[in-house]
Amino acid sequence: MPKQYDFVVIGGGSAGYAAARTACDLGARVALVDGAKELGGLCVLRGCMPSKTLLYSAEVLHLAKRGGLFGLVIPEARADLPALHKRKKHLIAEFAKYRVGLLESGRFDLLRQNARFTGPREITLTDGTVLAAPHFLVGTGSVIAVPPVPGLDKTPTLTSDDVLDLDHLPESVVVLGGGVVACELAQYLQRVGSRVTLIQRSPHVLKEYSAEAAQVVEKAFRDEGMEVFTGTHLEEVSPRPGGGVRVAFTQNGHRLTREAAALFNALGRRPATKGLGLETAGVALAEDGHIQTNEFMQSTNPAIYAGGDCVGPHEIVHVAIQQGECAARHALGKPATPVNYDHLVRVVFTDPQVAVAGYTEKELRKQGAQYLTASYPFDDHGKSILMEAKRGYVKIMAQRPEGRLLGAECVGYDASELIHAPAVALPLNGTVHDLLRAHWYHPTLAEIWTYPLEDCAEALKK
Repeated sequence: MPKQYDFVVIGGGSAGYAAARTACDLGARVALVDGAKELGGLCVLRGCMPSKTLLYSAEVLHLAKRGGLFGLVIPEARADLPALHKRKKHLIAEFAKYRVGLLESGRFDLLRQNARFTGPREITLTDGTVLAAPHFLVGTGSVIAVPPVPGLDKTPTLTSDDVLDLDHLPESVVVLGGGVVACELAQYLQRVGSRVTLIQRSPHVLKEYSAEAAQVVEKAFRDEGMEVFTGTHLEEVSPRPGGGVRVAFTQNGHRLTREAAALFNALGRRPATKGLGLETAGVALAEDGHIQTNEFMQSTNPAIYAGGDCVGPHEIVHVAIQQGECAARHALGKPATPVNYDHLVRVVFTDPQVAVAGYTEKELRKQGAQYLTASYPFDDHGKSILMEAKRGYVKIMAQRPEGRLLGAECVGYDASELIHAPAVALPLNGTVHDLLRAHWYHPTLAEIWTYPLEDCAEALKK
């Protein structure tokens, strides 16, 4: 006989744990199934936390090398890869220990197995155990994608998992891709001592962000010695006879080649749905492989919900958590609030960082929205000047004629922190006038927002 539960979660990452915790809080009998070698989820083990640990070390190194700008004499500054690796492992072990403690707290049954659907409301585990429930949530995350680039599947490559676990430094690296992961880790490798070439297919890096933001990041990369090619077409990837790799590509009609000691495949990830038996359960996938869901994260089988990277549309931890909570509440018949993507916050942890809250200008133009915009550069702002953090700008988009904030963009030092000032105003329907009533302390980086806010407020008077 199947073992009965009220709610069964497959996957113990951000969406899965949030759903399981929420369902338990609502009094449900819950099982969480996760057969991964290590518990903790992508963010803790191979994503957000290890990458930001290494990026911060690289930032400290970069500042040390620029000590002369600050009147400091620092004779030597270099990366110690074994020490970086050791520190990263120690910190991630602590983060993972905390997550594992939550998963093993006893609030729900934790089953260390893989699972596949063998019916519309039934899964079978690796050991043959059958679980049945009126509601399930799939939160299985994503895996590295291997696009159909000639030779890529036959050439030794580094993945983001590998780069985050390096305890030695490749002399040179070719990075395929210009998305968030590609840009963050390419800059990390360049700063700790590799010679990096980045090859991007789109006209600019970070194609999901504005061209203006991308230009600032690309210039920073090139100024630090990185070779950056955009608007390319990958022709072929191959191993070199003596070791290393060779990449052939075209740009502006010219065929180019680059060789390096290592190749980093940063061409994206795909939903981890293989082997789950979703077709048996009547769960449909979108063309890109993500699980199709409605606003309450319910799949085409009403008994099965999904959240996190296997769903999209944004592979971000706080979004996965909101999706998991929404799904659990809806499944158990409680009031549930769908995720409001209009208020989305997105961040790229390059240096300078890129951060966006709410609508972008491109989205507003597509909607035909009546809005105004104003921006202000970091190279004319007191605190950023004294910090030698002069790259980038802040930008505000506000609705006409009320002045309600629609979106904000920040490219610059600590943009990941600064974006939260306008981000808080979005769900509150705050206006530029509301934000200007706040106390903006001087001298701070945050007060830079007052300049575009004042410009918008002045323009609304006309």
